[in-house]
Amino acid sequence: MTEWKARRFWKEAQVAETDTGYTVHLDGRPVRTPAKRAMDLPTRAMAEAMAAEWDAQEDEIAPLTMPVTRSANAALDKVAHQHDEVVAMLAAYGETDLLCYRAESPEALAARQAARWDPMLDWAAETLGARLVLTRGVMPSPQPQDSLDRLHATLNRQSNFELAASHDLIAISGSLVLGLAAGADVAPPDEIWELSRLDERWQEEQWGVDDEAREVEAVKRDAFLHAHRFLKLARG
Repeated sequence: MTEWKARRFWKEAQVAETDTGYTVHLDGRPVRTPAKRAMDLPTRAMAEAMAAEWDAQEDEIAPLTMPVTRSANAALDKVAHQHDEVVAMLAAYGETDLLCYRAESPEALAARQAARWDPMLDWAAETLGARLVLTRGVMPSPQPQDSLDRLHATLNRQSNFELAASHDLIAISGSLVLGLAAGADVAPPDEIWELSRLDERWQEEQWGVDDEAREVEAVKRDAFLHAHRFLKLARG
């Protein structure tokens, strides 16, 4: 039995203004989310990027080639209806942030972690008022509650679209600090991605590159870079 696939039915995708922002029309008909909600977008830049995705579709619609549309769907169908829960889930990454766990040995790895991760922790302390403490090994160490509260407040100020992007920046990197730093353009997103892979790069230097692991990583890296782009689109 042939699997049904959605096919292109429109000739042109166009950006349209709404009372609260922007949307995309297909031959004059507004795009809606999978839950049939209005595709109410915060910026023209995001609407233009989405329209370009719809225009790029050929005979069959390929959702995997439409990351802006998929992220907007997530913001409207998921985050908008559980904003507080998403904030709490992401804020919890601060309790066990990747950057706070340092190698007990070898000393060369610990030194590399300090050299590359400490500046990001310093940024969080100086800019967000959230100083996190370090620990050696894998045993968790309690973080200052005032720092956790400030990180939570930073996330809580984000719009649904920003939070959809931050979800991926934080969850994929494994670090609340790196996710927020990427959103603040503390460093280029590809550099921040490499910071999240510091331990993996060390292991590769010792034992060689695992091709399968690198293939999986490439998918995650693309998703991380898209999340950064979507955050910029959300902010216009």
